[in-house]
Parts: sequence; C-alpha cells; structure tokens
Amino acid sequence: MDYISVLAERFSLRPFQVENAVRLLDDGNTIPFIARYRKEATGSLDDQTLRELAERLEYMRSLEKRKQEVREAIEAQGKLTDELAAAIDKAATLTEVEDIYRPFRPKRRTRASVAKEKGLGPLALEILRQSRDTGWPIDMAAQFVDPEKGVDSPEDALNGAKDIIAEVISDNANIRKRLRDFYTANAIVTASKAKDEDSVYRQYYDYSESLSRMAGHRVLAIDRGEREGFLKVSVSVEPAAALQIVYNMSVIEGSKSTECVREAAEDAYFRLISPSIEREVRGMSTEAASEAAIKVFSTNLHHLLMQPPIKGKVVLALDPAYRTGCKVAVVDETGVVLDTGVVYPTPPHNRIEEAEKTLTAMIKKYRVEVFSIGNGTASKETEIFTANLIKKLDTGLSYMVVSEAGASVYSASKLAAQEFPQYDVSLRSAVSIARRLQDPLAELVKIDPKAIGVGQYQHDMPKKQLDEALGGVVEDCVNTVGVDLNTASPMLLTRVAGINSAVANNIVTYRDKNGRFSSRDELKKVPKLGPKAFEQCAGFLRVPESENVLDNTGVHPESYNAAKQLVQLCGYTLRDVKNHKLFSLRQRVEEYGMEEVAKSLDIGVPTLNDIINELLQPGRDPRDQLPKPVLRTDIMDINDLRPGMELTGTVRNVADFGAFVDIGVHQDGLVHISEIANRFIRHPSEVLKVGDIVKVRVLSVEPEKKRISLSMKPVS
Repeated sequence: MDYISVLAERFSLRPFQVENAVRLLDDGNTIPFIARYRKEATGSLDDQTLRELAERLEYMRSLEKRKQEVREAIEAQGKLTDELAAAIDKAATLTEVEDIYRPFRPKRRTRASVAKEKGLGPLALEILRQSRDTGWPIDMAAQFVDPEKGVDSPEDALNGAKDIIAEVISDNANIRKRLRDFYTANAIVTASKAKDEDSVYRQYYDYSESLSRMAGHRVLAIDRGEREGFLKVSVSVEPAAALQIVYNMSVIEGSKSTECVREAAEDAYFRLISPSIEREVRGMSTEAASEAAIKVFSTNLHHLLMQPPIKGKVVLALDPAYRTGCKVAVVDETGVVLDTGVVYPTPPHNRIEEAEKTLTAMIKKYRVEVFSIGNGTASKETEIFTANLIKKLDTGLSYMVVSEAGASVYSASKLAAQEFPQYDVSLRSAVSIARRLQDPLAELVKIDPKAIGVGQYQHDMPKKQLDEALGGVVEDCVNTVGVDLNTASPMLLTRVAGINSAVANNIVTYRDKNGRFSSRDELKKVPKLGPKAFEQCAGFLRVPESENVLDNTGVHPESYNAAKQLVQLCGYTLRDVKNHKLFSLRQRVEEYGMEEVAKSLDIGVPTLNDIINELLQPGRDPRDQLPKPVLRTDIMDINDLRPGMELTGTVRNVADFGAFVDIGVHQDGLVHISEIANRFIRHPSEVLKVGDIVKVRVLSVEPEKKRISLSMKPVS
C-alpha cells in the first residue's frame, strides 16, 4: 500500500509532509519533539495532526498485516483465486477483510456443517446455481437420501441443503456490506424499561430514534442503561426492504430452484445475518460515540491542564468534611508545605470560633494570600465559613473553589506516600488542593486523567484508546509549557518527551545527590539518559539557575549557535536577552529579511520565528496569556438566584449537550447547547472551553433538585 499518498489525501497534506513525518516517527522521535523542533521537515504540522496521522498509519499497517494473514490462510486451504486476491487487496477496512475471510474461517459446529458432514454440499451448490436446466430441488434431493448418514428422506436432504445455502448467503461479503450500509442509514434504535423501577434512564423507558441521527451521548447513555439492567434495547429496519436486498443478490428468477433459494435466503437473513448486523451497527455506533466522547474529554482536559496558575502566592487549602473536620494545608509560593492541621467549622461540630482562631493564626504567621477550597462533601458550608472569615479579617484575602476530582485517588497512591510520607492520606489531599490552585498542570499530571472528571461516560470508553488519547493530551500540555528541571516531580518528568519513568527517577536521584542542575548539558551525566533521549527532552526542560539564559527557553540546544549568532547579528548580547532588553529584535530581523537571516543561520524560517519568540520572553509560560481564574471574596446560595440575574462564571465541563458553569453557588449551572449562541452550533466546543470566564443569565432554578438553567444569549 502506498501509505504516503493515502495519508496525504486523507489529511489534505502534501506528500513531503507525510513522508517526513512517517520517517521521523519510524526513527523513534516523539510527537512533541517533531511538532516543536522539526517544523521545516513536516511543514509545521501540529501535535494533534501528527497524532491522528500516526494513529491512521498504525491502522493501515495493521490492515495490511491482516490482509496478508487472510491471504495466506485462504491459500493454505487451496482456495485463493485471483478474484479473492483482488478483493482482499481492494478492501479498505478490517471489517471488509473479515467479511471476505468469513467463509474460510474455521467455524464451530453449525447446522450447515452438520449438513455438509452428511454429504449434502453438492446438492446445495447445485440448487444455489439456479440453472434453468436442472430439475426440481425435491427430486434432486431424493438422490441424497442415506439413512446411514442420518438423511432419511428427500425432505431431510433438502432441509440440510437449505441450511448450507443459508450459510453461504450469510457469508457473502457483498451482501453483508450492502445490508450494513442499509442498516446504518435506516435502522431505528428502540429502548424500553427492563424493570418497573425509577432511574436516571427514565427518559429512555419508551424511546426510539433513527440510529443515523442519534447523538453520541444518547448512544452511550442507552448502552450504559442496558448494561446496568434498566433498559431493553433493540435495533431494527423494515424487514421487507432488507430481505429484498438479500433476494436481489442471491435469488435468480425463473428457475425451479428459485423458491427454494428464496426460502434459504429468508432463513439466512433472520437467523444469521440480521442478529449479526444489528450487533455490528450498534458496535459501530458505540465506537463512533466513544471516539467523539474521547475527543471532547481530550479537549476539556487540555484546557483544564492549561488553566493559568496562581503564581507567587502563599495558599491555605481546606479539604472539606463533616464528621472528620476540614483538613488544612499551607504551602508557600513554590508549593512547599509550611503547616497542616484540622479544624471543625462544619456540622456536626460547628466549632466555628475555634476554627477562625486557628486559621487566623496561620494566615498571619505565613502571610497567606488566598484560600483553595475543595468542592467535595461539606464544600458549601466550608465556603460560607471562609467567606465570613475573609469579611472579618478584611485584609484583601480571596478564595477559589477547585475541583478535588482525583485528589483522594492521588492521596492514597504510592506516589503520594513517597512524596509525603510524614502525612496521612487526608492531609495529602489538602496539599494537593492547594497546589492545584498554584499550578494545575504540575499537580494534575499525578492523577489518572480518567479521575479528573471533565469528560462524559469516560468510564465506559475503550481503556486503551482513552488512555492513549488522554496521555497524549497530558504530554502535549507538559511539553508546551515546559518543565523546571530543578523542581519537577518524577511524575511530571515522565510526561516530558523522551523521558520514561526509570530516567525520571534517575534525574531526581541525581538532583538529590548532586544538588540543583546548573545547565541542560548536565543532563548528559544522568544514568540511562542517552543522546537520543537528550535530543528529545532537552528543549522542553528549563534551568532558570543556568548561567546560559538559553537553558531557560524553548530554544533547543541544537539551535544555540543559531540563537547566539542571531543576537549578535542584531547588535545584542545574551545579557540583553536575560534582562529582557531586545526591544527591536523582530523589527531588525524583518529589515534584514526573514528568509535571508534564516539562510545565513542555516535554519528554516519556522525555527527562526520560534527562536525570536523565545529570546523575547525567556522563561515565558504560555498559560500566562490566558484569562486569570476568578477569585471570590463572598458567597451566594442557590436560593439567592432568581431568573434574569446576570452573573460571571467559569466553564467547568463541556459535553455534547451543553456546558456546566460554576457561578459561585456550589452547584454548577447548565447552559444547554441551544442557549450558548444566537447562531446554530453543532457542538458547544465551537464556542466554549474549560476555564473560560463567561457572562451568563439565570433562566430557571430548582433548588430541591439542585438544577440551574443558564443562558449565554444576550437579552433581546
């Protein structure tokens, strides 16, 4: 197969882009490295396109391998014809290949195989020929009566032959393809209740919808309802229309065998083909819905991880609870734990004065500037307590409620035990909540992405596919931001291109033994970090303490000479880079001519552009360019909301049907897709992303059901 041409056409790329990308991938380069440092080779393909291209390449190679296996298996049976070989070569999907192989695949014992054992194969083939020259099937069947083989009458022989014919028709790849396409376009999904019991699936207790129009979240909801025993689900088409397809492709009119073959075709459809195709199209529907859900989850995760950090502030975190009290952790500007404790301002204890006294002492001692409150059990009461304390102190404090999804998973993990052996599980969770506010990316990489809670039906997704997609998102985010080599945890380091867990642990061990890294080049002294790994990871690691300012930028060491020559060409020094004094660097390069400068430095224009951007902002964090998180000083209650109120909120999750927005009342409100914009949109992600700060209007409130309906449409 000409992979390059096929991929170029599929992704609307030029052949050289695909050819170079495939070569770089096959040479063991990571996707972040290719996307960032091999732009000239790939025509500046981004990481998402590279991942999709890599996935499709893997599928095509798997398809080619399977074709070869099927070809060899049929040939071993002595049944490979030129026509079959051509059909295998032409097959564009694994499903088509398996359809071709179906008649030759070893089968369990079937009615057809039993009939063949009785010697009825020749009779079936003769009837299936439907020649005008042959006699009536029952007369031909009389010649195959053989009581010793269990064929006691012509009727027995004819029924056995029809079983064989039904299986032949069922195994016909063309018939299956036509029916699969017919079902995909025309099938109706019907759901009904499986038991008299109320559930979250009540809207599907009497439900039907065209499969082709069914939204992915409804497909996944019905699938889950069926698995949990609340729903009975079926897929159906108009039988007469489906049967006509089978008849048209298997029955020849005008023969004495026509009616016999028609009966066998009907049996093939209802007994063999229809149940199989129903399972297939439902599986295809679920697969498509899962793929779409994974994309939504991946997009949400990307925006969550890329939320701006609250830098340079001492944070006091509260992990709320009732009976066991609120766990407290104070961390300094760099995330180092300064103090921990437990207070009991929530029911059943309500020791508010004591909690205020304890926290006030901590605030004064450590000069706390902001609270971070987990959004779990007792969060509302804890938020009210915090807001009241802020009013009493009147010192400019603020707070933010952060998602604690996955915090308990992390706090009980082996990683947390290694990081904080001196603290119990609950206090580790409080530390995590504090650090999530300071640097969401560095903290959330420690948690299985599935536990972070910004997807829909993520626990129903194919594990391998979901893990690969979310792992790719985390990797891309980490490498986009860059990692401080001297403060990064082993888990964060494993997300850097080219670094596996063993090398990450070796980096931390080296750092613990020898002190902070003084340069990127010192990485070469780390055991098992060879030249290839250094090439892949070096550009994504930052060393702020290095004497070489380039070590604190995204400029790759392979381009250091080019960067130094560029600085000199424009009349500056590396000291000017460090002191942010390259006032006219880009202007001077443009005066010389971008292409001429790139040529003189022996680099491409994309790399030159990247170097200029890095020199202008050494140590920059791309997240700093995004809107800052909303910090609050007061709290509202859901009962305070009234229709028509206009509020500012933060998008917490984006789903197929809308977006959930935190408006500061402990319960996220839903902006339905129909209320997001005044124009038609296919998906909320066209307008919104996790972390967006948005203006919303309250449409309705149901406090008893904890439902808030919001709109982003302007008031007309």
